[in-house]
Amino acid sequence: MHKWALLAAAIAAEVIATMSLRALQENRLWLVVVVVGYSTSFYLLTKVWQAGVPVGVAYGIWGATGTAITAVLGTVLFGEPFTVAIAIGIGLIVAGVLMVEFGSHPEPKS
Repeated sequence: MHKWALLAAAIAAEVIATMSLRALQENRLWLVVVVVGYSTSFYLLTKVWQAGVPVGVAYGIWGATGTAITAVLGTVLFGEPFTVAIAIGIGLIVAGVLMVEFGSHPEPKS
């Protein structure tokens, strides 16, 4: 369970950093949050790998979840559009991550 908590924290740090990039356009002080957020996220992601989560699985979940949350928050916080195409794209990303997850387990030998 610890490895999934680390991954959730890595995702949260990445989303905060990405949203701060958008806020940086209005105020340069957000640069501190961007740098700390991405640094924290990458550090935690390495801890997830050290905890034994396969690279493809951890990175896929990190990237897909971060993308989906960022798209939703962009709509909520900044009034950016959330179209059917975006929703389908997020669905395809999730499907791809699930395929990587299922494919990361070796098939039982008969």
